[in-house]
Amino acid sequence: MSNNDPGGWRLRRQLSIVVVWIILAGATFARGAPEIDTPPPFFIDDGSRQSLNVALDAQISWLTELDHTQQFALGSTRISSRKLLHTVRSFKELIEADLNPVGLNEALRRSFSLVKSPGRNGSGKMLVTGYYEPLFAGSLTPDGGCRYPLYGLPDDLISIDKGGRRVIGRRTDTGNPAPYWSRSAIETNGLLRGNELVYLCDPFDAYLLHIQGSGRIRLSDGTVKSVRFAGSNGLEYMSLGKLFVDRGIMELSEVSIPAMRDYFSDHPEKLTQMLHHNPRYIFFGFGDKGPPHGSLSIALTAGRSVAVDDTSWPPGIGYLVSRRPVLDGNGAINHWRPFGRFVVVQDSGTAITGPGRVDIFWGNDEYAEVSAGIMKEEGELYILVAKSSDELGDSR
Repeated sequence: MSNNDPGGWRLRRQLSIVVVWIILAGATFARGAPEIDTPPPFFIDDGSRQSLNVALDAQISWLTELDHTQQFALGSTRISSRKLLHTVRSFKELIEADLNPVGLNEALRRSFSLVKSPGRNGSGKMLVTGYYEPLFAGSLTPDGGCRYPLYGLPDDLISIDKGGRRVIGRRTDTGNPAPYWSRSAIETNGLLRGNELVYLCDPFDAYLLHIQGSGRIRLSDGTVKSVRFAGSNGLEYMSLGKLFVDRGIMELSEVSIPAMRDYFSDHPEKLTQMLHHNPRYIFFGFGDKGPPHGSLSIALTAGRSVAVDDTSWPPGIGYLVSRRPVLDGNGAINHWRPFGRFVVVQDSGTAITGPGRVDIFWGNDEYAEVSAGIMKEEGELYILVAKSSDELGDSR
């Protein structure tokens, strides 16, 4: 996504402060959502039409392949994949009508119900963060300073179903899986030696790839290799940023990727111990040159794809209201600007839990790196649901 801010753009919106679910005034309410007479936002999209179409087309293709009776979480209720497909198709038809802002808002109110996330602790406010596809220096062999490996999927990693719950562990001689090795055990004891995929030149870069889930590695000859999430050790994710706050090193408002990088540069003796606080470990594989894929195996679209907790929200269309940085000519943050845009739920992650979290994918350019490294903003998320039944008679 470009760091250029749309000229003359002004976000007009009406914000709800109600600590409950809301639906568009006068709409057909989704089951499980109480009727609250609160005005919705005024929908203005600050992104490009092309990026929205790319994300919508990808979602339609994915939903088309599903069993139409498959159910997804929609807050405290459920929604079928058939209804989601009908919603995305109907929304795309509306967008292609190229209505003016007033006409678009009138059409949205007529044709769609809107479910608002209750947010964190029922406040109606989300924590909005960003992620991106980083580019780091590396090597296919442990040459020079590049000695911090990313590992491929180990042979002894297994995943089994236990009563409908997926359990990841380590294969043992008894046939019963044991918990897989932690980050500390893997890196301290060299337990995966021989399974190295690529080596990075900075240990914090390697850790960030575990957090972002995918990235690109620039080799010494100038070629670039893409690495993609292939699996995890199944252990709980422990936030490094929270550790900084808990130890009194930084205030929450000060935590960012650049700030943590600066701290480790000044205190290199703290790096290993603090990174090992997070036992979760990610394994990688090489990927193609296209954009990374989210948890749905859909190629992510910069500025449109979002990650949410899939036990709270379905893989559908949302409208996100928050603020984002605007960069100057040198790539530094000049100011912050409110924004509203339609987004598509195409990803999830272990750090994105509950109805009060949303993570927006910014891409792989300079703007993406800056935004992903600094964003932890308040926002609001609304999920769109078509009011009408589809051609197969589904109204759920």
